[in-house]
Order: sequence, then structure tokens, then C-alpha cells
Amino acid sequence: MGALRKVLDFLYLAAGVLAALCLIAILVLIVVQMLARWTGEVFPGAPNYAGYAMAAASFFAFANALGRGAHIRVSILLNAVPRRIKWALEIWCFALGAAIAAYFTYYAYFFVYWSWKFNDISQGQDATALWIPQSVMVLGGGLLTIALLDNLVHLFLRGEHRINAETVGHGE
Repeated sequence: MGALRKVLDFLYLAAGVLAALCLIAILVLIVVQMLARWTGEVFPGAPNYAGYAMAAASFFAFANALGRGAHIRVSILLNAVPRRIKWALEIWCFALGAAIAAYFTYYAYFFVYWSWKFNDISQGQDATALWIPQSVMVLGGGLLTIALLDNLVHLFLRGEHRINAETVGHGE
């Protein structure tokens, strides 16, 4: 079980690092596009690439943000009820969240598949095969599903979730 825990924690951290790198890529794309405009050159597709990087940053960050307590959790109710009811409500929340994330990932996969099957390309100057940036939805959604299930199983086995309260004033 310890090896699986290390692998999952590594995946969550790696996804967070990828999200940070995507944000840096957005910065670089914007600066390069500004320099290109100042010199009279054209950087075709830069806005599209920045958009792809923004989507990738969002989806890659989901699982890492969950583990770090950065997702919005309304804990006022959870802190006001007895421990046993809190445990049941958290199970319901993680189970529902995992089901929704799995549902999204399942249909995102087919979205990517059909984009690949029909060779769908972006309508911008970059003419990127859309299945490539869309694949990030499947990877990020799948990792979020795994993270939610990880917390659900941990809640069943240990009686508490694995979300760390790193934010100031989080209250958990």
C-alpha cells in the first residue's frame, strides 16, 4: 500500500508541476507575441497556444489542488455536525464528486476520440489537431477522479480524508 501511496502522491505533484509549467508557457507565449508585434513579425497561433496552455494548466492542477486544500469546500456545515454525520457527508461528497469527475472523463474521452477520428483541426492560424490539446481534459479529469476516489477510500479506511489545509483561514 505504501508504494501505491508514493505513486499517487508523485502523480498529483507531477500534475501540479505540469500546471505550473503551462502557466510559464503562457507567459512566454505572451512575451514572444509582444516582441513579434513590436518588430513587425507575426507569430501565428500564439493566442490559440496560450488558450491550450491555460486549459492544460487548469486540468493538470485539479488533483494537486484537491490534495492541498485549494478547492472550494463549504465546511461550515461539516464543522457544525457531529463527527459521525460529518463522516457520512464527506463520503457522500467524495462519492458524488468522483462520479461526476468519472462521468466527465468518460465523455471527454469520446470527445477526443471523435476529434482524432475526424482529423478535426483548429480554425485559427495554427491548424493544430484538436485531439492533442483536448487530451489534457481526459488526463486531468482522470487524475481528479483518481484523487477523489483516493480520498474516498482513505476516508473509509482511516476515518478522515487526505486533504491538507495549507491555505490561511481554511479552518479544517
